[in-house]
Amino acid sequence: MSPTPSMSPGILQTLHRLHRQLADLNGRRERGPKQIRANEANIAHCEQLLARVRDESKAMRMAADQKQLQLKSGEEKIKDLKRKLNGASNNREYQILKEQIAADEMTGSVLEDEILEAFEKIEHFQPKIAEAEAALASSRQKAEQVRKDVEKQTPLIQGDVQRLEAELKQCEEALPPIVRDAYHRMVRQKGEDALAAVEGGFCSGCNTQVPLNLQAEIKMAHPSFCKTCGRLLYLPDGEAVGG
Repeated sequence: MSPTPSMSPGILQTLHRLHRQLADLNGRRERGPKQIRANEANIAHCEQLLARVRDESKAMRMAADQKQLQLKSGEEKIKDLKRKLNGASNNREYQILKEQIAADEMTGSVLEDEILEAFEKIEHFQPKIAEAEAALASSRQKAEQVRKDVEKQTPLIQGDVQRLEAELKQCEEALPPIVRDAYHRMVRQKGEDALAAVEGGFCSGCNTQVPLNLQAEIKMAHPSFCKTCGRLLYLPDGEAVGG
């Protein structure tokens, strides 16, 4: 029976650290484009909001202008009626014209009140447009800053990824061949969680107690896998067998 292969002390802890660092870097690299897209979506939302408030303001102004046209038309009509009133041929015609003028003047008075109310509403609505314009300007400024930050950080992150990947490959090559195959299978399945420290006598990956005899094997740098979750186990620096 061939002896159980041993590994360099600390190699699994180093591998785990490298995997976690790479996962963090890859997460940051992936977040960059997502942040850019999220800010672009926020700009589009602010543009739509500004367009809506501008359209609403325009509609209110058109409604007010329409009422002003109606008022002007009514005033012209009243002038015409008054000319006819002066030339009325009999009392009946005079009374009819007088009643019509009174009705039209009442309509004009109502329109004047509505016009005043409409312009007050327009005036009170203006801050909404200013707020929407400010929100859009702010979103564009933020998006530009995020884009610059991402463009600045991406090559730095990429450089760190390449450096850590080279270090990871070197460490992986130091694993015994029989361990390396099982390790790669776990990495394909669990990524950065392919390894787990034994902390206080428990697998930190699944929180299952690790038998003392298995902890002794780990202490001697013999490759050992958690019987529950399959992770490759190691004792972190300073951890004693049995916790």
